[in-house]
Formats: sequence, C-alpha cells, structure tokens
Amino acid sequence: MKFGYFDDSRKEYVITTAQTPYPWINCLGNREFFSLISNTAGGYCFFKNACTGKILQHRYNSTPLDNGGRYFFIRENDDFWSPGWKPLKRGLTEYQCRHGLGYTIIKGVRNGLAVETLYFVPLHNNCEIHRLTLTNTSDKVKKITLFSYVEFSLWDGMDKAAGFPPDLNIAEVEVDGSVIYHKTGYREHRNHFAFYSVNRQISGFDTDRDAFLGRYNGLDNPDVITDGKSKNSVVDSCSPIASHSLNISIGPRESTELIFVLGYVENDPENKWESKGIINKKNAKAIINNYFTITNVDKAFDELKAYWEEMLSGFSVISVDEKLNRMVNIWSQYQCVVNFSLAQRTGDFGSGTDNSIKCGNFNQNMAGFVYLMTEQARSRIIDLASAQSENGELSSQTHLSVKKMDEALWLIYAVASYIKETGDWAILDENVLFEKNTHTAKPLLDHLSRAFYNVFNSRGPHGLPTSRPDKKSESVFTAGLFVNVGNEYVKILQNKERKQEADTARKCVDQMIKAIKEHGWDGEWFIYAYDDAGKRVGSSECEEGKIFIEPQGCCIMAGIGAEEGLSRRAMDSVRKYLDTAHGLLTIDPPFTDYCTNLEEFSSMPPGYGKNGGIMCYNNAWIIIAETLLGQGDSAFEHLKKITPAYLEEASELQKMEPYVYSQTIKGKNSIHPGELKNSWSNETAAWVFVTISRWILGIRPDYNGLVVDPCIPSDWNGFTATRKFRGSIYKITVKNPSHVCKGVKTLIIDGITAQEKNIPVFSDGKVHEIEAIMG
Repeated sequence: MKFGYFDDSRKEYVITTAQTPYPWINCLGNREFFSLISNTAGGYCFFKNACTGKILQHRYNSTPLDNGGRYFFIRENDDFWSPGWKPLKRGLTEYQCRHGLGYTIIKGVRNGLAVETLYFVPLHNNCEIHRLTLTNTSDKVKKITLFSYVEFSLWDGMDKAAGFPPDLNIAEVEVDGSVIYHKTGYREHRNHFAFYSVNRQISGFDTDRDAFLGRYNGLDNPDVITDGKSKNSVVDSCSPIASHSLNISIGPRESTELIFVLGYVENDPENKWESKGIINKKNAKAIINNYFTITNVDKAFDELKAYWEEMLSGFSVISVDEKLNRMVNIWSQYQCVVNFSLAQRTGDFGSGTDNSIKCGNFNQNMAGFVYLMTEQARSRIIDLASAQSENGELSSQTHLSVKKMDEALWLIYAVASYIKETGDWAILDENVLFEKNTHTAKPLLDHLSRAFYNVFNSRGPHGLPTSRPDKKSESVFTAGLFVNVGNEYVKILQNKERKQEADTARKCVDQMIKAIKEHGWDGEWFIYAYDDAGKRVGSSECEEGKIFIEPQGCCIMAGIGAEEGLSRRAMDSVRKYLDTAHGLLTIDPPFTDYCTNLEEFSSMPPGYGKNGGIMCYNNAWIIIAETLLGQGDSAFEHLKKITPAYLEEASELQKMEPYVYSQTIKGKNSIHPGELKNSWSNETAAWVFVTISRWILGIRPDYNGLVVDPCIPSDWNGFTATRKFRGSIYKITVKNPSHVCKGVKTLIIDGITAQEKNIPVFSDGKVHEIEAIMG
C-alpha cells in the first residue's frame, strides 16, 4: 500500500494521507539552524546542537506518536480543526504534504477553507519561516480565528526530556506586540533567546502551556481552542509556549497570507538588555523585518531552491530505471548533505541528547558527501583526526568506553576519498592535534601512519588484528578492512614520493593477506573472528552464526584470494545463506542465546539488527563486491531490496519513509520480516550513493583522474551521466551494445580514443564529452 507518490519534476515526495505508518519527516536547515518536521507538522528545531540548543520541545517515542510541533488551529463558529490533521485529528476533505529539498508544504481543507503552510529555514538567518495561505473556496465571507502553537524547550534536551528542575522553575517570556520572546535562563548565564512572531496584529496570546490546554487536557482538546479565545496567559516558571490568536475575514474566492517567524538570537554578553529586565531585541527585530513581507519570503524561498539545485548539479544520471534516477539525482544526495549537517545526533530515532563523536561512522560517510561539500569535508577530517590518540587509536567518543581497532582505519579511507575527489595533497601536511591537546600536533599523514601501524602491531597469534586493545580476540573483518585501506595508504605514500615507507607498508599489507588466507578462510567463506579462547566465530563448525556478512564484503572488496577463486566462492555462500527477499542478513543462523564473547551480535533477539537482521550499509559492501566480480545483475537485485524507491508499494509493512534510506530491516527470523527501522541513516545513505555512483555506474574519482568502469544489469543499453570533477564538467555516455555487465573496450575523450582507462584531470572549467563503449 502506498501513502503518496514521487513528484520528480518538483523534486518532492507527496504524502496524500496524514495517517502514515510512522511519522514521515523532512529535515530543514542551514549551517547552524536545523529543523525536523513530520507530515503533520510535528517535530522540533535547534541551533547547532540538539543536545544544548533545542528550541522546540519534542517528546520522543511518545504516546500518541509525534506529539508536539508547530501547529495551527482554525476555529469557525463552533467548528475547529488543524490543517495538518494533528493535533486535533479532525477530518479533512483534502490533505497533502509535500516534502521537498529543504522545505515542507502541508495543505488541509475543511468547510470550504483551504490552508496551505510552507515551512522552510532560510539560508542566511537562524529561523523557521511559516507562510500560511488561507483560501476561501466558498461563495460566502468566512470569519475565522487562527491560533498558532509551539512549545519551547528549555534548551537542555536531556533535562527537559526528563522533566528535571531547576529549568522547570525558571521559565520566562516577554510579549511585545505580535512577538512572543522566550528568555528562560537569559537573566543568568545565557545570552540567547528564541522568539515567535506573526506579521499582523493579534487579538490575543498565550505563553503558559497549562493555561492553554486546561487541566488534564492534551493538544487534541485544548481549552483555548474549544473556548475560541486566548487567555493572554503569561507563563509562571513552568512550561513556556507561544500561541497567537488572530481574527481573520476572507471574502468569497479570496485568499490571504500570513508570515510566522520562529527564530533564535544571540546577543553580545555586554549588550544583553534593552532596559532593566527587558531583553535587547534589536537582532530579533532585524530577522523579523527580513521576512515581514510576502515578497521577501518568496525571495528567500527562491534562494533556497536555487541553492539545492546547484548543490545537486554535480552528479546526475539518466538510465532506463526511473527509480534509480530519482534516488541518485535527488534523494540520496539530499540525504547525504542532511546527514552531514545533523551528524547523526538527532532525528525520529535519535533524541539529540547524545552529543558524541562517532569517528568510524563519520569517516565512512565522507565519500558520500565529499564532492558535494569539499571544504566542509576537509574541516571534518581535521576535526576527526584530532580525536586520535598518539598511539593511533581513534575511538568513538560516546558514553561507551569501547575502542574498536577498525575505527582508526576509517580515517585513512576518509582521507583517500577526499584526495581523490579534490587533488588536495596539501591536507596531508596539515598539523593536527592528538586528542585535541594543544601541546601535541603532527601532520595528518603522521596520523594515518599511526592508525595503520596501531592495527598492524596489535595482532594476535594468527597474525590477525585484535578486535579491541583489551581483548585477545582477532578479527578477520578488521584484517580485510586493513588490506582495503592499506592499499590506499600505500598509494598515498607513493604519490608523496616516500618509496621506502610505501614498500614497508606494502609488506605489512601482504603479511595480512597471507594471514587471512591461512587462518581466515573456512573453506567456502571468510570467518568473522577468533574469540578470546581462540575458537572460530563465523565458521561452518559453529552451530549458530556460521557465516557473517561483513568479512565477506571487506575481503572481497580488498581483492583477497581473487586469483585463487576465494572471492567468488565467498560470494556464492553469501547468496546461498544470507540472501533473502528483503536483503542480505548480517549472519545466519542467528544466535538464540546471549554469548559474552559475541556482545552486540547476540544481545539482540534473532532476526533483529546484527543478529540476523539486515543492516543496509553492509549490504552495500556486498553490492560493491558483486561489481568487482562483474556481476551486474546480482548487484542490482541486491540494491533494489534496500533502496526505498523500489519498496514504496510495501510502505504499510515497512513503515519508514520511501524517499530516504533506513539503517536496518528486520530479518527472516523476526516477527515482522521486511519492516524498516531507523530512517535517515547516515551510513546507509553514504554507502549506497557511493555504491551506485562509483561501482554500478562506475564513475569514480581516483588520485590522477576520473575512472569510468560501470557494472550494470545486462539488459541495459547504457546510460548517460553528468559529473563535475575538479573544475570541469564531464558529460558521459555509456553504450552497451553487447549487453555485458562489465568491461569498457573503448573510451573516447572529446572525440579522441584514449589509450588508458582513466580520464585525465582538465581543471579548465570546460565541458568534456566522454563516450565509453562496453564489450
């Protein structure tokens, strides 16, 4: 069952019923101000950090779902309703939500009145714009009262979520004309405040949640709406809200527009006050004035649309498959940019209270957005490298004190991805701190070296890397990753003309390959690890957890055992044991009991997460591996099982948004196989975009140019693509007259047949025509 449809011409997903299986959200924002909004206008916004800068309150995993947001109420005579359906949940004769790139439009119609609200965050100010268009579709004059409603957070996401004092005893507001200012904590240590304005004279207001709702009421039956009149309440140290009421008359077949601005302001600590107890509103009024007129709002909205049009212009494809086209050209790239900004700290499946740095995840995501945001990618690499210790460890800075050996290796992957895209070799000479200690700094290349040798020098009796510094267990998965990124590290050293260091690193990589072949091969697939007792994990000798997906993907991508046929045999085993109707399982069979030596794999019930569920990001590794083996048909079948555009018809089962990638899918041993979890996943979006653009379409940057080496379904005649790369535009036409999956027999660059596979770097600002003929 579908709950909407794709409108590719407008780059939107159109939701046609408010009652989606789960709140379907969009993410809005600029560099500092971010908003999450559901298809019923639920959600919240924050400045920079959802942990400490939350502006609107939102209750996660609430009952009912998605309670709290930026709501409007319409009252006409004795009838009252919400144009976004929630929170009143009264019937609408028409409902539509359009999630676009950086904006959402929600429309509700009832009793001959259409209310359409455009929500967006402008590029240059820290605020949300809510532009309401009310249209009287009847032949009679309509006189209505419009009420707005937002609930302010008291800044600290964790304390407010828990309902802790003292914040619940210090709430303060100011009301000045049609603007409500939230200034909790401002008199003390804070120099920031929030505000909610409307560009018309108001008839009333409320700032006290309890007064607005009434005792024991919820947002589905608030006193103010049922009574039809604001109480002009001023919050008394408890839960602050902002609600305006406006009396509006609309003639037959006429429309009227209003502009609400929900914003955030910081003042100079020396210039906080306008007068005693009255906040300095100069900066807030400047923002309000910027968007006081419809003309200015339209201009800001046009700027936002132009920004996204340019942002996504660097890579596009036209193939026979429209679902692939829309995911590559629109939604995959959009999700990568959004995820970079939100940094996986918030969402419908992340409360914003985890203010940690997940180094491994962030470094993996680099390849997904580096071409879109090169300057920001460079800054993030430096920031992540500065979390590294002097011995080379790079741990996820979370509430867990876990230091996984593979975390540091992803730094090499990120740096290699960045250099291939930009050609910026100077980043390797950038001095970077260790553990953000200002007294220590070494060039970034030194950080890569320490990451590489920290893993190599932490090997167990089988010559494989230990999984963690405090463990004896050895990881074949980490060994495969070491070979994969180690090959990149060697190339980096060679390009830096450090021959002796490159030769030494190459010997380390070769030793690891030898250890994997001797001790990591089980006969038909690669094992996952050796536990602390030296017993194989992920082996045919195991009763449960016989085969794991991750070592197969990593080892095949690294080319380990390709000449001996190990890669193909491992892939055959993946297809035989792990492939299902909904994607590739993490392991099979799953663990039925908890095992202390298996931790996260056995801590979940069978069929969920890493215990026999489907983790979409490592499905991408297998798809890449399939392309390396030339299996374009198999690769594409795997891809379709985890890509949301192909799953839209099953939205009732899968629950999550059909326009963005999720982290996991419930496996065959779960109660609801095929149900998605954790949408807007960082790792999945980045890995799948890399998989499609670089390995299926085969257009990937390399250190010295651009490679065109597609691996596509055999029934494709070819495709065309546009790729911006280092200051030039490449118009690429791939032809497949022989209907093969892989192999380019002729490469023509600007009308001249090339002798090499790589397309050179032109950096001339011109358009270059590339033709690749497969065969």
